[in-house]
This record gives sequence, structure tokens and C-alpha cells, in this order.
Amino acid sequence: MKKSNLLKIVTLVACVVGISLLHYTTPLRLAMLHDIFQRLYYIPIILSAFWFGFRGGVGCALLVTVCYAPHILFQWGGHIAMEMEKYLEVVLYNVVGGITGFLSQQEAARRAQLEETAKGLEESYRTLQSQSELIIRIEEQLRRAERLSALGELSAMLAHEIRNPLASIRGTAEILMDEQVPAASRTEFLEILIKESDRLNHVVEDFLKMARPEPKSKKACDINEELANMVTLLSAQARQSKITLELHPAPLPPFIGDAEKLRQAFLNIMLNAIQASPTGGTVRLTTRAVPEQGSLEISFSDSGPGIAADAVARIFEPFFTTKGNGTGLGLSITKKIIEGHGGTIEVMGGAGEGATFLVRLPVPTEAEG
Repeated sequence: MKKSNLLKIVTLVACVVGISLLHYTTPLRLAMLHDIFQRLYYIPIILSAFWFGFRGGVGCALLVTVCYAPHILFQWGGHIAMEMEKYLEVVLYNVVGGITGFLSQQEAARRAQLEETAKGLEESYRTLQSQSELIIRIEEQLRRAERLSALGELSAMLAHEIRNPLASIRGTAEILMDEQVPAASRTEFLEILIKESDRLNHVVEDFLKMARPEPKSKKACDINEELANMVTLLSAQARQSKITLELHPAPLPPFIGDAEKLRQAFLNIMLNAIQASPTGGTVRLTTRAVPEQGSLEISFSDSGPGIAADAVARIFEPFFTTKGNGTGLGLSITKKIIEGHGGTIEVMGGAGEGATFLVRLPVPTEAEG
């Protein structure tokens, strides 16, 4: 038995014995005092019920009965009315002890159940916290591995793209070192050197643009105006290719972004559309606001042969191109610029249907503006 429980039992027995001694030592003529002492028995009974439950309440009530009954029988035996009242009080002691003990025991059981549930929840919380920390670490490792994988793939593709012009430059230089090469042919080989050097420079420039696609400074800009400027800029090139540029603008809400970066993205898409369209074809630019989505849309449609299904999935990958003289970085740079503005870009249209690039850009709400 615990020391604290033993102390409680001793305290309860001492209370019952002490109250009983007060009854036995107090003259019967002081009935008021006996009534007070009679009510004092409820204190140890209720305490016992709270401390030890049903058994404690009933046990203490029985102890009170044993201690108090002789006083009723031998000292109050000649007062029948008083005796009946006190017997009824003894019955009430046992009823109160039993009910209070039962309720206390039920409350203790509920408390123990709640504590057990709390422990289970706490254990579950610790488990979830440990698992969430593990998931965070795994996600970080996956992101790091993904970045390293992307960097390795990008480096391999960049090395491949650089190797070809370098091989041409080296081969041409070796030919030029031969003194037997006629002077007339040297000019042709020098032109090859310049062409391959320019090609190498374009690859490096596009790679640097892709590495820094994020907008530097954002401010209010008019998307329709920027597109109109791009149409004017490319009109001469379109005329040379006998391509018609059409702009169909709709009223748009103001957009916050980097106008220079957006022009670069629009230029890449429009150049691809012009190059993909046949002679006499049309490149159509259309804008519209989508208020229910809080965005604006810009579509670039050409009348070319379209894009094969297997190429659609890779169209935005770095160094992927369907053109023989392209670096394959233009659309990858465009995608990064659009995403840097919180937007999205997708391509639609299968082979033989022409291609449509759809750009969605978010517009600021009144609270953000």
C-alpha cells in the first residue's frame, strides 16, 4: 500500500473515532451538539468516497455505523423518536457513501480513460512529428538530388551543344594551317570559323539567359501595348517570309511585371510561330481577360504543320529543338520567364493542325494592387 493511501486511511479512522468520542462524552441533554456531531460523520464518508471510490465510501459508512450504533442503542435507548431518527441517519450514511463512492469511481475511470487517450494522442503527435520531420528531410534530399540531376543533364546537353561548333572550329583551323590550301579557299574556311563562333556564342548567351530568367523589377505594364510593339518589331521579318501578323487585343486589366523579360518571352514564341508558318501563312495573337480565374490569357497561333505528340511533351526542355539550326533554349527560357511572373504556358494542336501557345498570367487583386 502506498504511503499516501495509508495516511489517508489513518486520517479517516481518526476522524470517525474522534467524532464518536464526542458523542460518547457529551451529555444527552446537549442534543444540539449531538446533531452537529451526527452531521460531522458525512465529512470522512465523502472524503473516503472521493479518495477510494465505491468501496471507500461504503467502508467508511460501515465504520461509522459500527462506531455510532452503540451510542444509539445504549445512550438513546429511552428516546424512541430520537432513536428512529438516528437509525435513519445511519441508513443515509451508507446511501451517501455508496452513491458518492460510485460517482467518484466513475469520474476516476473517465479521468483515467481521458489520460490514456491524451497519452495516446501525445504519442501519435510525437510519431507524426517524427514522420513529418523525416518527410521534410526526404523531400529536401529529393529536391537536392533533382537539382543535381537537372544540373548534370543540363551540363551534358550544354557540353554536347558546344562540342559540335568546337569540332568544326578545330577542323577548320587545322585546314587553314596547311600551307597548301589555296588563298581563295581560305576565305571560305574563315567564314566557317566565324559562323561556328557565332553559333557557339548564341548557345552560351541563351544558356546565360536561361540561368537568369527571373524578373528584375516589376511595375505596371500594358500587355496589349507590349504585343503591339513586338508585332511592329517583327513585321519586316514577317513580310520577308510572306507571313501575316494579326493582333486581336481585348481590354485587359493592368499587369505588374518585368516588361523587358516579357518582351523576350513573347519574342521567342512569335519567332517560332513565324518560322513554323508556311509562305502565305498567318500568325494570330489574341488576348482576353478571365476575371473568374483572376488572370489574363494570351494565345499565339500559327498555321504551320503543328507539333508531333512526342515532341509536345519535351517542347520546353532545354536544348530540345525540332529545327536544325536552333539551340533549343528559347522556349525553355520563355517558360521560366512566364513562371517567374506566376503564370503558366502550354502548347496545343497536333501534327497538321498548327500550334497554339497559351500563356496565362495572374492579375493583382484590388487588395494587392
